[in-house]
Amino acid sequence: MEKALFKKIDTYKQNVIDLQTHMIACPAVSPHEGGEGEHAKAEYLLGVLKAMKFDEVRVIKAKDPKAKGGYRPNLVAKYYGQNKQKTLWVMAHMDIVPPGDLKLWKTDPFKAVVKGDKIYGRGSEDNQQGLVSGLLAVQAMMELGIRPPCNYALLLNADEEIGSTYGIVEILKKHGKLFGKQDAFLVPDGGNPQGTMVEIAEKNMLWLKFTVSGKQTHSSTPHSGINAHRAGAYLIVKLGDLYKKFNKKDALFSPESTSTFEPTKKEANVPNVNTIPGTDVFYLDCRVLPCYKNEDVLKEIRKITAGVEKQHKVKVKLDIVQTHASLPTDKKADIVALTAAAAKAVYKNNPRPMGVGGGTVGAYLRNAGYPTVVFSKLDDMAHQPNEYSSIKNTLGDAKVFAHIAMHLK
Repeated sequence: MEKALFKKIDTYKQNVIDLQTHMIACPAVSPHEGGEGEHAKAEYLLGVLKAMKFDEVRVIKAKDPKAKGGYRPNLVAKYYGQNKQKTLWVMAHMDIVPPGDLKLWKTDPFKAVVKGDKIYGRGSEDNQQGLVSGLLAVQAMMELGIRPPCNYALLLNADEEIGSTYGIVEILKKHGKLFGKQDAFLVPDGGNPQGTMVEIAEKNMLWLKFTVSGKQTHSSTPHSGINAHRAGAYLIVKLGDLYKKFNKKDALFSPESTSTFEPTKKEANVPNVNTIPGTDVFYLDCRVLPCYKNEDVLKEIRKITAGVEKQHKVKVKLDIVQTHASLPTDKKADIVALTAAAAKAVYKNNPRPMGVGGGTVGAYLRNAGYPTVVFSKLDDMAHQPNEYSSIKNTLGDAKVFAHIAMHLK
């Protein structure tokens, strides 16, 4: 049966181009980043879904006063399987990031350009490649009259790029009955060029803002002030001790197998050279292995901060910008083994379960108790100028998804 599905999917090259061309022409940039949201793209996709043989199609509207029509659309389309009590959900997002500096683009970011295997345009890979793969996998089943062992459903979300407030967060909170206890999720929004990453875990995220307060003075009389910049720099160095304190390794996470604690953003202090700043602000991005708790990391950070305050006679205000813990998907879950087996069958590679330091929308599903795998064969062009998707990868992943659907019982 897989051979017939694969053969059918191989005929869909023009389908890939047509779908991408229409979606790229609908700039689904968040209204909170200057765009109109997903409305136009959702209207197009809703028409596509209704023209297919889905057994259920619905729109979930998340209220957002800034969006066109006052809401953000989330699309659900379900194709019944032999067991209607269980569903394989393929979840992709419709929103995209802005194009950035247009001078860096060789083509119009909102007009599809096909060059060989590549389709250029903003959103073509992130996340339209996965969306198209999910759509074509079920189209092949429909055209061949195949009903999979369990339901196959598409969940096309809004708002993934800036937090999922109007996407999966809203759905889990207000429409949780949409999902069953036996359901499994496949999120084609992360991967690698080899198609070997079966992502099942993420590090905990902890973003912190440090405001160091001293006393501003003329730089020629440092004794009359307290240099907040010097204290801040010293604190940054001391925070490097977190690597020693939280030093466990987890081979699931590669290449960064340890927790990471990196100073990143630095706010401007004084505009001139000859003034000692009385305030200094910097940020720390912590990606913590799941074996540790963010609360324990914060406790150690406060201990380090107190020592710097005492030594440099400054005050340090610590603000949590973002904190998020993610439960892993069990390595033994069916969806994990089936994804690895399907990728191997299609790409002739050696996939394995892996963890990542970055955050994905899959974390919300895992924390809600659903086994979730993030998988795609990607050239990793997300958010870059001249973003493109691979037609070959799109069709290959459609085969992977169809393979999983035919074996998930």
